[in-house]
Amino acid sequence: MMQILNIAAYKFVALDGLPELQASLADTLQARAIKGTVLLAEEGINLFLAGASDNLHDFLGGLRADARFTDLEVKESWSSAQPFRKLLVKIKPEIIRMNHPAIRPSAGRAPAVDARTLKRWLDSGQDDDGRPVVTLDTRNTYEVDAGTFRQAIDWRLEKFTEFPQALLDHRAQLQGKTVVSFCTGGIRCEKAAIYMQEAGLSHVYQLDGGILKYFEDCGRAHFDGECFVFDQRRGLDPALQPRVDAQPTAPANRQ
Repeated sequence: MMQILNIAAYKFVALDGLPELQASLADTLQARAIKGTVLLAEEGINLFLAGASDNLHDFLGGLRADARFTDLEVKESWSSAQPFRKLLVKIKPEIIRMNHPAIRPSAGRAPAVDARTLKRWLDSGQDDDGRPVVTLDTRNTYEVDAGTFRQAIDWRLEKFTEFPQALLDHRAQLQGKTVVSFCTGGIRCEKAAIYMQEAGLSHVYQLDGGILKYFEDCGRAHFDGECFVFDQRRGLDPALQPRVDAQPTAPANRQ
């Protein structure tokens, strides 16, 4: 029976008072027996958590009472057991490391395309203006190898900090096309889309909510395999169900 609620969420928003926020979140989560990881940085929040449904929704209600997190969007999935060993609430230079300080998503998002629109574009092979559409996987190699969109561009990234140079090396490949960057939950493809815009690409989108939201809205259409996740479930199929042979072997570094 799937009794444990898993949530993934992020928001790029200017944060201050990080040590106080860290301590407050840690106390609140521990009191509710919620495990997982929360990353805090001046650029925002990134979280992967699991626990009893009532406890998580209570936590989210309190978090959204903070004006900075009122519109925090959450992706949900279920598991039969707690997929995290412990709770970590960390302060980092970036909530997803890119090593490119000019990228400040809190100052404005790149255009986003929702899952159903992307499916429609992939069905026809073009966007609403008749421009060819390509999907660009911004994840690490082992994540891509678990599953990705058919014919997605894969630059064999070992870590996300390699993305800026990879774009410079392959930018000509994307010219004249509508490029939809994607990742697990949206955080990497959001930074990637902003960087591509700054690099001079005109028709760039991020997949809103990433693969997890696409699975929720569109299932397996145009996608082969499963979505790698950074917990003991290891992967989710297009029905957002964990793989049956899940073992606690997922890499700890999601950069």
